[in-house]
Amino acid sequence: MGVITISRGSFSRGKYVAEKLAEILGYECVSREILLKASKDFDIPEVHLLSALQDAPSIFERFKYGKKKYIAFIREAFLEHILNDNVVYHGFAGQFLAKDIPGILKIRITANIDFRIKRVIANENMTEEEAGKLLDKVDEERRKWSMYLYGIDTKSPELYDIVLNIECLNVDGTVERLVDIAKLPCFQTTVETQLKIKDEHVAAKAYSVLVDKYPEANVKCKAGKIMVSIESSSSVEDVLSKKIEELLINIDGVKEVRTFVIPFDS
Repeated sequence: MGVITISRGSFSRGKYVAEKLAEILGYECVSREILLKASKDFDIPEVHLLSALQDAPSIFERFKYGKKKYIAFIREAFLEHILNDNVVYHGFAGQFLAKDIPGILKIRITANIDFRIKRVIANENMTEEEAGKLLDKVDEERRKWSMYLYGIDTKSPELYDIVLNIECLNVDGTVERLVDIAKLPCFQTTVETQLKIKDEHVAAKAYSVLVDKYPEANVKCKAGKIMVSIESSSSVEDVLSKKIEELLINIDGVKEVRTFVIPFDS
Protein backbone atom coordinates (compact mmCIF):
# COMPACT_ATOMS: atom_id res chain seq x y z
CA MET A 1 0.00 0.00 0.00
CA GLY A 2 1.41 3.37 -0.95
CA VAL A 3 1.47 6.45 -3.14
CA ILE A 4 4.10 7.10 -5.81
CA THR A 5 4.77 10.21 -7.87
CA ILE A 6 6.89 10.03 -11.00
CA SER A 7 8.46 13.15 -12.44
CA ARG A 8 9.66 12.62 -15.98
CA GLY A 9 11.62 14.65 -18.42
CA SER A 10 9.86 15.01 -21.76
CA PHE A 11 10.46 12.06 -24.08
CA SER A 12 12.19 10.04 -21.36
CA ARG A 13 9.64 7.17 -21.39
CA GLY A 14 8.51 7.94 -17.84
CA LYS A 15 4.88 7.35 -18.81
CA TYR A 16 5.64 3.73 -19.72
CA VAL A 17 7.53 3.24 -16.47
CA ALA A 18 4.56 4.57 -14.49
CA GLU A 19 2.04 2.37 -16.27
CA LYS A 20 4.08 -0.81 -15.91
CA LEU A 21 4.99 -0.09 -12.29
CA ALA A 22 1.32 0.46 -11.41
CA GLU A 23 0.34 -2.75 -13.18
CA ILE A 24 2.87 -4.86 -11.26
CA LEU A 25 2.06 -3.28 -7.89
CA GLY A 26 -1.70 -3.40 -8.49
CA TYR A 27 -1.96 0.37 -8.08
CA GLU A 28 -4.11 2.83 -10.01
CA CYS A 29 -2.13 4.84 -12.59
CA VAL A 30 -3.30 8.44 -13.00
CA SER A 31 -2.17 11.56 -14.81
CA ARG A 32 -4.67 13.60 -16.81
CA GLU A 33 -7.47 12.37 -14.52
CA ILE A 34 -6.39 14.90 -11.90
CA LEU A 35 -6.73 17.80 -14.33
CA LEU A 36 -10.13 16.56 -15.46
CA LYS A 37 -11.36 16.41 -11.87
CA ALA A 38 -10.07 19.90 -11.08
CA SER A 39 -11.62 21.18 -14.31
CA LYS A 40 -14.99 19.71 -13.36
CA ASP A 41 -14.90 20.70 -9.68
CA PHE A 42 -13.94 24.32 -10.30
CA ASP A 43 -15.54 24.82 -13.73
CA ILE A 44 -12.26 25.81 -15.36
CA PRO A 45 -11.26 24.67 -18.87
CA GLU A 46 -8.69 21.89 -18.75
CA VAL A 47 -6.45 23.81 -21.15
CA HIS A 48 -6.11 26.63 -18.60
CA LEU A 49 -5.09 24.20 -15.87
CA LEU A 50 -2.62 22.51 -18.19
CA SER A 51 -1.14 25.86 -19.09
CA ALA A 52 -0.66 26.65 -15.40
CA LEU A 53 1.40 23.47 -15.08
CA GLN A 54 3.31 23.57 -18.35
CA ASP A 55 3.99 27.17 -19.25
CA ALA A 56 6.67 29.33 -17.72
CA PRO A 57 5.46 32.49 -15.96
CA SER A 58 5.30 35.57 -18.13
CA ILE A 59 5.64 39.23 -17.26
CA PHE A 60 2.52 39.65 -19.35
CA GLU A 61 0.49 37.22 -17.23
CA ARG A 62 -2.89 38.89 -16.93
CA PHE A 63 -3.63 37.80 -13.40
CA LYS A 64 -0.79 37.97 -10.90
CA TYR A 65 -1.99 34.94 -8.99
CA GLY A 66 -3.48 33.01 -11.90
CA LYS A 67 -0.98 30.17 -11.80
CA LYS A 68 -1.07 29.99 -8.03
CA LYS A 69 -4.85 29.71 -8.03
CA TYR A 70 -5.05 27.02 -10.67
CA ILE A 71 -2.30 24.97 -9.06
CA ALA A 72 -4.14 25.22 -5.75
CA PHE A 73 -7.19 23.70 -7.44
CA ILE A 74 -5.07 20.94 -8.99
CA ARG A 75 -3.42 20.14 -5.65
CA GLU A 76 -6.81 19.82 -3.97
CA ALA A 77 -7.93 17.34 -6.64
CA PHE A 78 -4.64 15.43 -6.36
CA LEU A 79 -4.85 15.12 -2.57
CA GLU A 80 -8.47 13.98 -2.73
CA HIS A 81 -7.46 11.27 -5.19
CA ILE A 82 -4.55 9.90 -3.15
CA LEU A 83 -6.76 9.61 -0.08
CA ASN A 84 -7.81 6.31 -1.70
CA ASP A 85 -4.17 5.08 -1.55
CA ASN A 86 -2.42 2.71 -3.98
CA VAL A 87 -1.77 5.33 -6.66
CA VAL A 88 1.01 6.00 -9.16
CA TYR A 89 0.79 9.58 -10.39
CA HIS A 90 2.89 10.58 -13.40
CA GLY A 91 1.38 13.92 -14.29
CA PHE A 92 3.04 17.30 -13.96
CA ALA A 93 4.43 18.53 -10.64
CA GLY A 94 3.71 15.45 -8.53
CA GLN A 95 6.80 16.09 -6.43
CA PHE A 96 5.41 19.52 -5.55
CA LEU A 97 1.79 18.46 -5.12
CA ALA A 98 2.93 15.84 -2.59
CA LYS A 99 5.37 18.07 -0.74
CA ASP A 100 5.37 17.91 3.07
CA ILE A 101 3.79 14.45 3.05
CA PRO A 102 6.13 11.74 4.40
CA GLY A 103 6.05 8.19 3.07
CA ILE A 104 5.23 9.09 -0.54
CA LEU A 105 7.81 7.66 -2.95
CA LYS A 106 8.97 10.49 -5.22
CA ILE A 107 10.78 9.31 -8.37
CA ARG A 108 12.52 11.18 -11.17
CA ILE A 109 12.99 9.45 -14.52
CA THR A 110 15.55 11.09 -16.77
CA ALA A 111 17.59 10.38 -19.89
CA ASN A 112 20.52 11.88 -21.73
CA ILE A 113 19.75 14.54 -24.32
CA ASP A 114 20.81 12.35 -27.28
CA PHE A 115 18.37 9.64 -26.18
CA ARG A 116 15.57 12.17 -25.86
CA ILE A 117 16.34 13.76 -29.24
CA LYS A 118 16.08 10.36 -30.90
CA ARG A 119 12.69 9.83 -29.25
CA VAL A 120 11.45 13.21 -30.51
CA ILE A 121 12.66 12.48 -34.05
CA ALA A 122 10.92 9.10 -34.03
CA ASN A 123 7.66 10.33 -32.50
CA GLU A 124 7.29 13.81 -33.96
CA ASN A 125 8.95 13.44 -37.37
CA MET A 126 11.33 16.33 -36.69
CA THR A 127 14.89 17.00 -37.74
CA GLU A 128 17.63 16.67 -35.14
CA GLU A 129 17.93 20.45 -34.91
CA GLU A 130 14.19 20.91 -34.47
CA ALA A 131 14.08 18.20 -31.81
CA GLY A 132 16.91 19.80 -29.86
CA LYS A 133 15.22 23.20 -29.91
CA LEU A 134 11.93 21.69 -28.77
CA LEU A 135 13.54 19.95 -25.79
CA ASP A 136 15.47 23.08 -24.84
CA LYS A 137 12.24 25.09 -24.86
CA VAL A 138 10.28 22.56 -22.78
CA ASP A 139 13.09 22.10 -20.25
CA GLU A 140 13.54 25.85 -19.81
CA GLU A 141 9.81 26.43 -19.34
CA ARG A 142 9.63 23.75 -16.66
CA ARG A 143 12.70 25.16 -14.91
CA LYS A 144 11.25 28.68 -14.87
CA TRP A 145 7.88 27.35 -13.69
CA SER A 146 9.34 25.51 -10.69
CA MET A 147 11.66 28.38 -9.79
CA TYR A 148 8.77 30.86 -9.97
CA LEU A 149 6.45 28.91 -7.68
CA TYR A 150 8.78 26.95 -5.43
CA GLY A 151 12.23 28.48 -5.79
CA ILE A 152 13.83 25.21 -6.88
CA ASP A 153 14.61 23.58 -10.24
CA THR A 154 12.33 20.62 -10.96
CA LYS A 155 15.45 18.61 -11.92
CA SER A 156 17.04 19.10 -8.50
CA PRO A 157 17.71 15.64 -6.97
CA GLU A 158 16.80 16.83 -3.47
CA LEU A 159 13.13 16.77 -4.52
CA TYR A 160 13.18 13.01 -5.03
CA ASP A 161 13.86 9.77 -3.19
CA ILE A 162 15.48 8.29 -6.29
CA VAL A 163 16.61 9.53 -9.71
CA LEU A 164 17.10 6.96 -12.48
CA ASN A 165 18.54 7.39 -15.95
CA ILE A 166 16.44 5.15 -18.18
CA GLU A 167 18.86 4.99 -21.10
CA CYS A 168 20.94 2.12 -19.73
CA LEU A 169 18.29 0.44 -17.58
CA ASN A 170 15.45 0.64 -20.19
CA VAL A 171 11.80 0.50 -19.07
CA ASP A 172 11.83 -3.06 -17.73
CA GLY A 173 15.06 -2.62 -15.81
CA THR A 174 13.86 0.65 -14.32
CA VAL A 175 10.53 -0.86 -13.23
CA GLU A 176 12.24 -3.92 -11.75
CA ARG A 177 14.29 -1.72 -9.42
CA LEU A 178 11.41 0.56 -8.55
CA VAL A 179 9.17 -2.35 -7.55
CA ASP A 180 11.67 -3.37 -4.87
CA ILE A 181 12.01 0.22 -3.63
CA ALA A 182 8.24 0.74 -3.52
CA LYS A 183 7.90 -2.26 -1.21
CA LEU A 184 10.27 -0.86 1.41
CA PRO A 185 8.59 -0.23 4.78
CA CYS A 186 9.30 3.52 4.65
CA PHE A 187 7.10 3.85 1.55
CA GLN A 188 4.11 1.94 2.89
CA THR A 189 1.04 3.92 3.88
CA THR A 190 0.57 4.16 7.63
CA VAL A 191 -2.20 5.58 9.78
CA GLU A 192 0.00 8.63 10.33
CA THR A 193 0.44 9.07 6.57
CA GLN A 194 -3.30 8.85 5.96
CA LEU A 195 -3.99 11.43 8.67
CA LYS A 196 -1.38 13.75 7.17
CA ILE A 197 -2.89 13.45 3.69
CA LYS A 198 -6.34 14.13 5.15
CA ASP A 199 -5.06 17.24 6.93
CA GLU A 200 -3.30 18.44 3.77
CA HIS A 201 -6.49 17.87 1.77
CA VAL A 202 -8.62 19.89 4.20
CA ALA A 203 -6.01 22.67 4.17
CA ALA A 204 -5.99 22.59 0.36
CA LYS A 205 -9.77 22.91 0.26
CA ALA A 206 -9.58 25.88 2.61
CA TYR A 207 -6.90 27.58 0.54
CA SER A 208 -8.90 27.03 -2.66
CA VAL A 209 -11.72 29.01 -1.05
CA LEU A 210 -9.38 31.80 0.06
CA VAL A 211 -7.06 32.10 -2.93
CA ASP A 212 -9.11 34.64 -4.88
CA LYS A 213 -9.32 37.12 -2.02
CA TYR A 214 -6.26 36.18 0.02
CA PRO A 215 -3.71 34.54 -2.32
CA GLU A 216 -0.83 35.10 0.10
CA ALA A 217 -2.56 33.35 2.99
CA ASN A 218 -0.70 30.42 4.54
CA VAL A 219 -3.13 27.64 5.46
CA LYS A 220 -2.40 24.63 7.65
CA CYS A 221 -4.59 21.95 9.17
CA LYS A 222 -4.19 19.64 12.15
CA ALA A 223 -6.97 17.21 13.00
CA GLY A 224 -9.60 19.46 11.45
CA LYS A 225 -8.31 22.66 13.04
CA ILE A 226 -7.49 25.23 10.37
CA MET A 227 -4.78 27.81 11.01
CA VAL A 228 -4.56 30.75 8.61
CA SER A 229 -1.60 33.13 8.73
CA ILE A 230 -1.93 36.33 6.74
CA GLU A 231 -0.27 39.73 6.54
CA SER A 232 -2.62 42.62 7.15
CA SER A 233 -3.12 45.74 9.19
CA SER A 234 -3.48 44.95 12.87
CA SER A 235 -6.45 47.33 13.00
CA VAL A 236 -8.60 44.94 10.95
CA GLU A 237 -7.54 41.72 12.67
CA ASP A 238 -10.92 40.99 14.28
CA VAL A 239 -12.91 41.75 11.12
CA LEU A 240 -10.55 39.72 8.95
CA SER A 241 -10.63 36.75 11.32
CA LYS A 242 -14.42 36.75 11.26
CA LYS A 243 -14.54 36.91 7.45
CA ILE A 244 -12.12 34.03 7.05
CA GLU A 245 -13.97 31.91 9.61
CA GLU A 246 -17.26 32.48 7.79
CA LEU A 247 -15.65 31.36 4.52
CA LEU A 248 -14.11 28.19 5.93
CA ILE A 249 -16.12 26.88 8.85
CA ASN A 250 -18.64 24.96 6.72
CA ILE A 251 -16.03 23.09 4.67
CA ASP A 252 -16.31 19.34 5.19
CA GLY A 253 -13.65 18.26 7.68
CA VAL A 254 -13.14 21.69 9.25
CA LYS A 255 -13.81 21.76 12.99
CA GLU A 256 -12.25 25.07 13.96
CA VAL A 257 -10.72 28.11 12.24
CA ARG A 258 -8.03 30.30 13.72
CA THR A 259 -6.57 33.32 11.94
CA PHE A 260 -3.22 34.83 12.85
CA VAL A 261 -2.60 38.30 11.44
CA ILE A 262 1.00 39.26 10.83
CA PRO A 263 0.91 43.07 11.09
CA PHE A 264 2.70 44.97 8.35
CA ASP A 265 2.09 48.35 9.98
CA SER A 266 4.18 47.79 13.09
